[in-house]
Amino acid sequence: MKASAADSFLRGFHMRALLLCLIGLMTASTGLAYGQMKLSPKATPGASEVRYFTAIDGLMDGNADVILKETRQGRTVTAATLDVCYPAAKGSDRKDRFVANLTVNGQTLTGATQSLGDKLPVTVKLVRKPTGDNFEFKGQISIGQTVTEVASSDNSDISEKEFEENQTTDDGITATPKDFTEVSPESVGVRIKLDAALDFLKGLKGQNVEVTLSSLAVTCDAMRAGEQTINLSVDPDRAAALIAKSKSLPGVVAVGWTTGVVEMERTIRFAAADWRDGDRLDRDKLAAAIANVLSGTLSAKSTSSVWSANTGKLKLTFKRPSRIFPALELTETIEVTALVAPDKPGASDRLMLWIGNPAISTADESAGAKLNLADESSSDEEGEHNADNGSVEALAKEFRGQRWDADKSAWK
Repeated sequence: MKASAADSFLRGFHMRALLLCLIGLMTASTGLAYGQMKLSPKATPGASEVRYFTAIDGLMDGNADVILKETRQGRTVTAATLDVCYPAAKGSDRKDRFVANLTVNGQTLTGATQSLGDKLPVTVKLVRKPTGDNFEFKGQISIGQTVTEVASSDNSDISEKEFEENQTTDDGITATPKDFTEVSPESVGVRIKLDAALDFLKGLKGQNVEVTLSSLAVTCDAMRAGEQTINLSVDPDRAAALIAKSKSLPGVVAVGWTTGVVEMERTIRFAAADWRDGDRLDRDKLAAAIANVLSGTLSAKSTSSVWSANTGKLKLTFKRPSRIFPALELTETIEVTALVAPDKPGASDRLMLWIGNPAISTADESAGAKLNLADESSSDEEGEHNADNGSVEALAKEFRGQRWDADKSAWK
């Protein structure tokens, strides 16, 4: 049966409409794809890239801290800077440093400069050769009259992002801690500009404060940052005043409490009311109570207790007969360091008591001729750590105090 003219017209109309819809969808899809391509453009060919070498193995007997910064166009080095920090003298803790902008000529890197500390002339001549994914450096670095031969292979480089992530350091200084669970009440850190450090340290002469010797050494990181962190120990009663004063001194970048002697597992917290004489600690009463508890746990006789005027630490001394060879009548001397302070900066109705591990020495204190003893044991040995016979728990009971729960990071 033949289709009518009307039927033919309708079929043709439907076909044309469907074709137009398909063309519209294809156009929209093409536009969408084109838009997506524009959102993710390809990296520009031949763009400059910065890469770093943070070590050149074997340089200056392995004692140099090296940073070689390269700017590259593809595989070609277009600029380079060599930053080397090294011992100023063999075996010395004092550092010197030079920074040399190098001229690039093919695989050869050359440059000249002067060391920043001792002002010695420096010349650099290195040949840089790719070896697979790594690089080899050969040549010479001269500092003053000293010439160092460079022959270093298998050196790998890192991106600028990786380098910057590795440069972040935390000196642990907290200006306003909420309490003394992560920083120590007697320990103060001062980050200061290098050119102001000497005057700051001279200003501490004659004051009741101790300077940590190791913090006087200017490290390579400090030289590059232009700042060093000096660590101090001070009586907790005077720590806040020292921090406030230091803030106003020239060159001080940051100051606050930092980590020190206090370990939370050897610390208790207790009410302060019974252990104060007015606004100050009743140190005689505290020393007597602590010594009485430790005499029992250590099975020893208390012989002295001294509070440090500089740091506020309490040094307790005990004696007992040595059991190692009873017939010789040897004597063990036990020293325990303690620290008592408020549990947080500012006013508080609670105190913290920390005690260190006992340090035990043995000597012949009998009458007449003495037996000379050589003690080769270390205070880090396990027996030393277990020698307090539950002293922390006994102190917590005596002072009706709380112990620290490390799992919950809270007092229990």
